[in-house]
Parts: sequence; C-alpha cells; structure tokens
Amino acid sequence: MIEIAHLTKSFRKFKALDDISLEFREGQTISLLGPNGSGKTTLIKSILGLVTPDTGVIRINGEETKTRWEYRSRIGYMPQIGRYPENMTIGQVLQMLKDIRKDCKVYDEELVRDFDLQAVKNKMMRSLSGGTRQKVSACLAFLFSPDILILDEPTAGLDPVASELLKAKISRERAMGKLILITSHVLSDLDDITSHIVYLQEGKLVCYKTVDELKESTGEEKLNKVMAAIMQRNVTQRIPVL
Repeated sequence: MIEIAHLTKSFRKFKALDDISLEFREGQTISLLGPNGSGKTTLIKSILGLVTPDTGVIRINGEETKTRWEYRSRIGYMPQIGRYPENMTIGQVLQMLKDIRKDCKVYDEELVRDFDLQAVKNKMMRSLSGGTRQKVSACLAFLFSPDILILDEPTAGLDPVASELLKAKISRERAMGKLILITSHVLSDLDDITSHIVYLQEGKLVCYKTVDELKESTGEEKLNKVMAAIMQRNVTQRIPVL
C-alpha cells in the first residue's frame, strides 16, 4: 500500500532521513518510534506531501506521490496538535470539513457518537480543553473512511475512557484491512494495537519487525521493555538494523 525507497531529506546540514526504505501493507498497525529528532515527523510529512524529499520515491498503491496528489484524499491524518478556526464551534468545524470534501457522501461518525461530541457541538474551539480538541482531531481523521490513517500521538491528553475508545476504534479499522501508522511516546498505549514496529534513530532505520518477532528476540513481553532492550542493544553493539 505504501512503498518508500531510498528516502533522504536534509535541512541544511541536518540529515533528517538517511536512505530510508520501507513497505507497509493493509491490515498493519505500524508504531513509528524513535527519540526526538529521529526523523519520525519528517517521514510522516513526506508521506503526506508536506515535505519534499531530496532523493527517493514514495508510492501509494503503486503510484508515485510526487506526480499524483489525489492519494491524499485516502489518508486520514490526526496531528499531534490540532489547529482549527478558534471562532467556530465543534459542529461547524465538522460541517466545514464535510463541505470541503465533496467527493465523500457517507461519513464515519462512530467516534463522534462514542465521544458524545453532539452534546458539546456548540462549544467554541477556543474554549476547548486539550483533551476535547484531541477528540475533534480523532473524529476528523476517521470521518471520511480513509484507507490509510496516520495518527500522531493520538492518545495524548485523552482521559482513560476516551483513550480506550480510540484504541478500540483503531483495532476495528485494522480488522477491516486499513493501514494505520501511529507515533507515540506512551508505549503502554500501543501494547494491544501494534502489529509492527519501525524504530528510527538519527534519521536511520534501526528496526522494522513484527511485535512478535521483537518479543521473541528480546525475551520481553511489554512494548516499553521490548523497545528499551532494542535501544540498549543499538547503543552497546551499534547494530544498524535489527
């Protein structure tokens, strides 16, 4: 579904991505992990078409993204910090996006119901808490039933109930064959929903494996302990790819 071949991107002397090659398929939930400055955001923005790589190719269903922009309508994106018109209500923001997307007539409003946003639809965006704003971002990501979902720190700011509702939604979408990419620093939130791990460090690909493979190779069960073992191994042995 997504093919990335020899992707590089530099910002002046800083190399954000260094010859990254990856292939993601439907039905996968990929957790994209790495320390700050590892290249996660640059990789996501490259897929979304917000950053132009220096070299390399990205293909969505076999078509190069740099020549075809229509693919972006098939991606649902949840940013880490959602920025919306502050003088609009929740309901107006949802309706505005529906009006913009003329190609879609059937909407996935399951999260709107689960989060009970109808009860607060008349609240102004400027008055929302961080958690409620995060719920709006999640609803918008899923609203148009995209084939690919990119979720940047999706559970940040959510209360435990909302977090579990979102994770259950992610699991259902994966079961329907959707491809889901998630970045998060809260590894405990990823335990039950992740099928594969991509770990970047200093712009390089350190690891791309299934969770089961990593658990077996590290002898750990919890994702935070799995990743701690990988990071320690990479530091002590300087293994470029696990």
